[in-house]
Amino acid sequence: MTTRGNLKVLSALDGAKTQWYHFTAIVIAGMGFFTDAYDLFCISLVTKMLGRIYYTKTGSPKPGSLPPNVSAMVNGVALVGTLSGQLFFGWLGDKLGRKKVYGITLMLMCLCSIASGLSFGHTPKTVMTTLCFFRFWLGFGIGGDYPLSATIMSEYSNKKTRGGFIAAVFAMQGFGILGGGVFAIIVSSVFDTKFKAPPYEVDPVGSTAPEADYVWRIILMVGALPALLTFYSRSKMPETPRYTALVAKNASKAASDMSKVLHMEIESEQQKIDVTPEKNFGLFSKEFLKRHGLHLLGTTTTWFLLDIAFYSQNLFQKDIFTAIGWIPPAKTMNAIEEVYRIARAQTLIALCSTVPGYWFTVFLIDKIGRFTIQLIGFSMMTIFMFALAFPYNHWTRPENNIKFVVMYSLTFFFANFGPNTTTFVVPAEIFPARVRSTCHGISAASGKLGAMVGAFGFLCLAQNQDPAKTDAGYPAGIGVKNSLIVLGVVNFLGTLCTFLVPESKGKSLEEMSGETEKENTLQP
Repeated sequence: MTTRGNLKVLSALDGAKTQWYHFTAIVIAGMGFFTDAYDLFCISLVTKMLGRIYYTKTGSPKPGSLPPNVSAMVNGVALVGTLSGQLFFGWLGDKLGRKKVYGITLMLMCLCSIASGLSFGHTPKTVMTTLCFFRFWLGFGIGGDYPLSATIMSEYSNKKTRGGFIAAVFAMQGFGILGGGVFAIIVSSVFDTKFKAPPYEVDPVGSTAPEADYVWRIILMVGALPALLTFYSRSKMPETPRYTALVAKNASKAASDMSKVLHMEIESEQQKIDVTPEKNFGLFSKEFLKRHGLHLLGTTTTWFLLDIAFYSQNLFQKDIFTAIGWIPPAKTMNAIEEVYRIARAQTLIALCSTVPGYWFTVFLIDKIGRFTIQLIGFSMMTIFMFALAFPYNHWTRPENNIKFVVMYSLTFFFANFGPNTTTFVVPAEIFPARVRSTCHGISAASGKLGAMVGAFGFLCLAQNQDPAKTDAGYPAGIGVKNSLIVLGVVNFLGTLCTFLVPESKGKSLEEMSGETEKENTLQP
C-alpha cells in the first residue's frame, strides 16, 4: 500500500517551519495583488473627471458626467477581462505549470496599465474606446493572477499556517486600494495647487484646467510599478513541488527544488510516483462531481454573492458619499478638487476598515477556521446592510453623516474579515492538484460575474425613484434605500451557501483533495 500523499517532499512542506522563502513568496505574489487592486479600483477615482473633460455640455448647470453606456464600459470592461483571464489562465496553469504562466500575466498587467494611461484620440469616443480596449487586456492579466497566486502560495505553504499565508497575499489588495487613494490625493493636490481653477458654478469652462487630462492618466499608469518590481523575482521562482510531483510526475525534481529551498536533504522517492495507480478523473467526470461537485458549487456561489455586494459598494462608494453630503455637490468644486475629495473619502474607508479587515483574517484564519470567519462575515454584512437600509432617511440627515460612514465602513470590515478573503483562500486548498488552478479560476470567475451584476446593477438600481431626479441618461431606479435592502438579502443568501464549503484548517492539501486515499499498488 502506498500513496503519493506520503511523499517525503510533501510531508516536508506540510511540516516545515515558517521560513524566509514563505515571506518571499508572499511578497512576490502579494505585489501582484497590490497592482490588481490598484488597477481595478483606481478607475472609480477618475470617472467623474473623465465626464468633466470629455462630456461637459455648454450651458449645463452641472458638470459633465459619463453617459450610462460609457460609464458601464469604463467601469466594467476590466471586470469582463478579469473573468476571461481567470478561466483561461486557471486552465493554463494546470496544463503548463504555475511558473510558466505566472510571468505572462505580470507583463500583461504592466504593459496594459501604462497603455491605459496613454489612451489616444482627439474625440471622447476614440479616447474611451482605446481606454476600454487596454483595460480589458489589463483585466485579462489581472484575472490570471487570481488562480496562479493562490495556487502557488497554497502549494508552497505548510498546513499549520497555510491559510494565513494565502490570506496575506490577498490582503495586499487592501494596500493596493489604499495606495491608489493616497497617490490620487498627492497627484490631485499637486496639480490643484499648481494649476488652480475656479469651481464649476463660477466658471464652467475654466473649472476643468487643461492639465487635468494628465491627472487621470498618471494615476492609471503608476499601477504598473509594483508589478514591474517583482518581475525578476517571479521569473526565478521554481515550479511548485506539488505540481512537479503530482501533476508532472517528477518527484526527483520536486525533492531537488525543495532541498535547496528548505536547506535539507529530501529523498526523491520517484518509485512511488512510478508505481502508484492513476486517479486522473477530469473536471467534468462523474467522479469529480461525486467528490467535489458540492464543494465547487459552494465556492462559486459564495464568491458570486459576495462580489455582488462588495463591488457595488466599492466601485460606487463615491456616489453614496455624495448622496449623504460627505462630498460636496460637483458644481461647487473644480475637476481636480473633485478627484481629491473622492480619493480622500475612499482612502479613509480603506485605512479604517478595508485594510484592518484583511489583516484580522490573516492572523485569525488558522486559529478559528475559514468556515467560521466566512459565516461571521456574511452574517454581519447582512445585519449592517439592513441597519443602513431600513432607517436610511435617518442616516441622510446632516448630523448623522459620520455615523452613516462608520456603519458603512463596518460592512467593509466584515467583508474583508470574512468572505472577501475566505472565498479566495478555500478554492486553493480543497481541489486536487491537477485541477486546482482551474477550479480556483472558475470560482473566481463566478465572483467576477457577481461583480458585474453588482457594478452595473447598482448603477441602475440606486437611481432615484423620481425620474426627474435621476442622473442624466438613467431610467428611474428603486433608490439607494431599496438597493441596500437587496444587497442585504444577497448577503443572507451568502450566509446559507457557506454551509456547502468544507473546513480546511489544519489539514494538508492532499487530505482535502482526497489525494492521500490509499490504493493498492501494482505488485512487481
